[in-house]
Amino acid sequence: MANLILLLQEYGVLIVFGIVLVEQIGLPIPAFPILIVAGAMSVDGDTHWPAVLGVAMIACLISDYFWFRAGRYYGKRILKLLCKISLSPDYCVSQTEDNFNRWGPKALIVAKFIPGFNTIAPPLAGAMGTRTSVFLGFSVLGGLVWSGAGIAIGAFFHTSVDQVLDILSTMGTTALIVLGVLLLLFVSFKYVERKRFHQSVDIERISIDDLKQLLEQGNEPVLIDARSVTAQMLDPAVPGALLFNGGDLNAEIVALDKGRHIIVYCSCPNDVTAAHVAKSLIGQGYHRARPLHGGLEAWNAAFRTESLQEDNTASA
Repeated sequence: MANLILLLQEYGVLIVFGIVLVEQIGLPIPAFPILIVAGAMSVDGDTHWPAVLGVAMIACLISDYFWFRAGRYYGKRILKLLCKISLSPDYCVSQTEDNFNRWGPKALIVAKFIPGFNTIAPPLAGAMGTRTSVFLGFSVLGGLVWSGAGIAIGAFFHTSVDQVLDILSTMGTTALIVLGVLLLLFVSFKYVERKRFHQSVDIERISIDDLKQLLEQGNEPVLIDARSVTAQMLDPAVPGALLFNGGDLNAEIVALDKGRHIIVYCSCPNDVTAAHVAKSLIGQGYHRARPLHGGLEAWNAAFRTESLQEDNTASA
């Protein structure tokens, strides 16, 4: 640990830059404690807080702009990728979509303080067509607020932080092991949380082929769009689908025959929103409610392709 403190004293700016960049890219490595330590060390002159603040903001901006451009070019697909590799539950996408729609790019100011939101917000801004100049302005402001808060906390409580560092420095290798174990526990907790979340939405899904078979048999299943309001703005709903925007079931859904086939779809990773809604419907007696495996993307791939083929045949 003494060596780590010496590294912070000598290369503090580079270490802060690297850790903040890695965390903002999406890896589960908490960077805020490093900012607090750097802020505490700046009081004694071991680090220069303007330099620490500057590199932290640059690291945030690099990560934010990277994900912003990815969202601009790949849209919702990049959001699905992020939730697949993230240790946070997949519902972060739908929650972030509506939070971002409610507050707009201003949400970037506080996004870094909210787990899950900090990684999803930049690509979502790109997917929703936020102007680059507007995004950069709020991204810089958000990085300033987040980085400045960490440094300020460290400076204010520098006496307590120094005492902790002194204790850790005397522990040597033991301190590194303790920190490693704490990091492992943090990652394990997030992994278990994700597994428990997936178990909570464990329900039989209907494939697009089975749905086609239902339609061919004349069953006329009811389609329910369980996506967020923002997602419905980005991609149109399936024609004739009932809209479910969270909360209580609307009158149209309540009036459905409980023996009828109900297919719920969304556009989030692992169909989690559709699975939640389908389980809720089953609990209220709609025993044939099932989430659509692959969601809106699977529907579009199957039925829009068929529609295009029919149009091409007719024109020929």
